[in-house]
Amino acid sequence: MDFSNQTVLVTGSSRGIGLAVAHAFDDAGANLILHGRSPLKEEVINSFSKKPRTLQFDIADGEASEAALKALYKEEDFDGIDILVNNAGITKDQLAMGMKLEDFAAVVNTNLTGTFNVTQPVFKKMIRQKHGVIINMASVVGQMGNIGQANYAASKAGVIGLTKSLSKEGARRNIRVNAIAPGMIVSDMTDALSDKAREAILNEIPLSRFGTVEDVADVALFLAGNDYITGQTITVDGGLYI
Repeated sequence: MDFSNQTVLVTGSSRGIGLAVAHAFDDAGANLILHGRSPLKEEVINSFSKKPRTLQFDIADGEASEAALKALYKEEDFDGIDILVNNAGITKDQLAMGMKLEDFAAVVNTNLTGTFNVTQPVFKKMIRQKHGVIINMASVVGQMGNIGQANYAASKAGVIGLTKSLSKEGARRNIRVNAIAPGMIVSDMTDALSDKAREAILNEIPLSRFGTVEDVADVALFLAGNDYITGQTITVDGGLYI
């Protein structure tokens, strides 16, 4: 799949799924814009075939998000964003009975409102340019719920609803909006699981293995390249949510 001459912004692209998605588009010839809440490390920036642009802001801060994106569009050599991948997000897990209100709000404000904060200014530009692709990172937890993740589940379920609404608003201007719902993906979190916990989770996954960040990145490329899919959520979970 060739994305030469297309510009892709991936939020939360300093590590994990976001970095893998960015590398996949880089391999496919795209021009990359990386984003992080903190400055991106030089080794991350230098890992790409072409030097990417970088953005630094907290997506939960609506004013900072809008200001950063406005400044980007004003750069003389910038032609616009063709593909936006909303990947940035946080977790603050706790059983609902003990969850602090500020922890519930923080996760929703970042994962759901933050996704909107980035999407709205880009979506407006895509409406004017009459084309664009938006891919939102949801989660299988937003589809099936999970103990200790009421805030995360609510935020990701909201992302799925946002995806459906935006897909309907954007379709007449050739803008497609889809979501990816990863399941248990190999990460620092899964590496820290005890053998007993790992076995219990694997017993719930029909394919009997955790996914990789590359599994998710492959789906991002597919959704970016297929011009007749919109409003959908593709679950990448080895069959966990069946």
